[in-house]
Amino acid sequence: MGLIRRLRVTQRAMERAMLGVSLRDQIRNEEIRKRTRVTDIALRVAKLKLQWAGHIARRTDGRWGLKLLEWRPRTGKRLAPNEVDR
Repeated sequence: MGLIRRLRVTQRAMERAMLGVSLRDQIRNEEIRKRTRVTDIALRVAKLKLQWAGHIARRTDGRWGLKLLEWRPRTGKRLAPNEVDR
């Protein structure tokens, strides 16, 4: 969440710079977004992540990406090396 928050703050700063608006002008973020008609960065990132996951899930060439997505960790505890021989 921290990274998404920082991206949003940076995006708002860039949009204000595009419009030549200062923070002192006290224009709401919603109004700035209407004027610039730019998509929210968090929505764009979420969409791209889903597209990438779908791309990886549809691959059939045996690369490790799909295997990693389908991997299920073992349940239970691992044995210590000295307990394996028992």
